[in-house]
Amino acid sequence: MPKMKTHRGAAKRFKITGSGKIRRNRAYKSHILEKKSAKRKRKLRQSNLVSSNDARRVKHMLPYG
Repeated sequence: MPKMKTHRGAAKRFKITGSGKIRRNRAYKSHILEKKSAKRKRKLRQSNLVSSNDARRVKHMLPYG
């Protein structure tokens, strides 16, 4: 059986933690930043975990993750 291919777009966006959860970056940080408060932009810098519903699909895209 041939090797499974990693979804390269997913590999650039998600990292798997030591406990097997999947980390992601937050959206809405790329433009139109003037009207967003400093507090909101500061929160957007922090990473977040992928929800358990989506985690199954992401793990499928990262077979060797």
